[in-house]
Amino acid sequence: MKKSDKERVVTELTERLRGSETLLVADYRGLTMPQIDLLRTRLLDSGARFTVVKNTLTRRAAEAAGAEALLALLEGPSAIAFLEADGDMVAAAKALADAARETRVLAIRGGVLEGRPMSAAEVESLATLPPLDILRSQVLAAIIAPLTALLGLVTAPLQNLHGLIDARIEQLGGPETAAAATPVTEADEAAAEAEASPAEATAEGEASPDEAPPTADATLPQQSPSQQ
Repeated sequence: MKKSDKERVVTELTERLRGSETLLVADYRGLTMPQIDLLRTRLLDSGARFTVVKNTLTRRAAEAAGAEALLALLEGPSAIAFLEADGDMVAAAKALADAARETRVLAIRGGVLEGRPMSAAEVESLATLPPLDILRSQVLAAIIAPLTALLGLVTAPLQNLHGLIDARIEQLGGPETAAAATPVTEADEAAAEAEASPAEATAEGEASPDEAPPTADATLPQQSPSQQ
């Protein structure tokens, strides 16, 4: 390979490593081209690109991209599944695990998950998880369940209080009887007296219709016969 071609390959690998937070590494030694093509198609369906790489060039790219966790996995013939931003890492791990089981040739070495190295056993464990959409629904259910329980704890006392009030009303004989049985408080008596006071003051200021007002003659003293 020419030097210019090597530089181009290193540049492309560096960009892929920088753009992929998750990647899986496998030893493809012994796979036929049809088997490699089938695995590449399965990985594409999960959002991963499967590439056979040269270790020397990949080491240079990993150092340039700051992906030191990948260096320990580059031993022997290597192929890397680069997971795209919208890829399904569980589906990609399952595709590799299925290929390893079916061909009995492919060997999973490990991977890198957001900069953290993964062993082959961890990749295989990842392959046993449910699909990504089911995982999201399970996580959502785990988040919603405590909120639902909290809502039940908050509303339960209010519901119990409402039930106690209804039971007390029924015990008193219904809403009308319960209202009649309500004791009169001092505040209620004071309000009633305040409403009655203006009427009483008006009544005291008016004369009784049975009592005639005094005339002017009645107020004058009578004259004696000698004064007439």
